[in-house]
Amino acid sequence: MTATAPAIHEILDTPDGPFGILARADGTVLASGWTASIDPLLARIAHGLRPDAVEPGHVEAAADAVGAYYDGDVSAIDAVPVVQHGGEFRMRGWAQLRRIRPGHPQSYTEFAAAIGNPRAVRAAASVCATNAPALFVPCHRVLRTDGTIGGFAWGVEVKRSLLAREAAAS
Repeated sequence: MTATAPAIHEILDTPDGPFGILARADGTVLASGWTASIDPLLARIAHGLRPDAVEPGHVEAAADAVGAYYDGDVSAIDAVPVVQHGGEFRMRGWAQLRRIRPGHPQSYTEFAAAIGNPRAVRAAASVCATNAPALFVPCHRVLRTDGTIGGFAWGVEVKRSLLAREAAAS
């Protein structure tokens, strides 16, 4: 996407509150999260991917996947295309997040090992913290090493709800 191509923004109602999606015209998700405002979504997008313009619209595949996820098909989010930009470690990390099965969260230590550097726990946590297309790249599936919830850009209660939903569906 060039910086001049407009993005599409859609807000969905979910049991966890409003869910915003910011996507390319082809439906590839740039950023998403539990907000009714585009500003926090735009702030999470790497500068090289950030659109100059945003228009309201319908992001069909992503919106359908969110609906199916909240209806109990917690794997519906897996096929939604996303785009992110970062260094090799972050790119491996974001790809690994999509491989964590619903209902089977990993610790930050396990996650760091899965992306090739078991001692890089803080860097692994940073991969989660900088994840722009939340839900579709399920960073909520990574927990503190002691098994506690830890932080989440969209709130600990949302993370707890997502993990409970996925545990029940597994």
